[in-house]
Amino acid sequence: MRQLPNAITLVRGLLIPVIGGLLLEERYGEAFWTFAASALSDFVDGQIARRFDARTRFGAIADPVADKLTMLTATLILAAYALLPLWLATAIVVRDLVIVCGVVAYQRLVARVEMAPTWLSKANTVLEFTTLAAVMVNAAGWIEMSRWLPLLFALVTLTVCASGLQYIWTWGRRALATRASRA
Repeated sequence: MRQLPNAITLVRGLLIPVIGGLLLEERYGEAFWTFAASALSDFVDGQIARRFDARTRFGAIADPVADKLTMLTATLILAAYALLPLWLATAIVVRDLVIVCGVVAYQRLVARVEMAPTWLSKANTVLEFTTLAAVMVNAAGWIEMSRWLPLLFALVTLTVCASGLQYIWTWGRRALATRASRA
């Protein structure tokens, strides 16, 4: 049972090129269902890990990486097909790059990083998923979402900026405190 969440995370990682391929082929309905299955598996592996105390260092790293790569793949392809505004895709990518660079810098210069997403980051992830899913549903022609997409784009932009700044503030203060305590 301890390795089940990691196995689910690995399967989610294998779904990334499937989602990308479906989006590139403009098979938005199938991409949506695969994307939704990926999100559901993220929820399930997290619940199993917490319920059975099956959290591992691998899972702490691989789970958010799989999430980010899934979102990044969908974001970049939907933006390339002009289904997602380029400015929003840029904001999402820049935030993720800042976080990754911050983690690498912290790990190298300060101390080992224990991944701990904030509630704002989790809200951002939910809004990003909802927005990308809504774009796919709209592109599939299932539900007319065009009227609601600008609101979703604005909300995602707000959480992208706020959570990015929160990470910079929190980890910057933590780095300064750690370095000061060592001196």
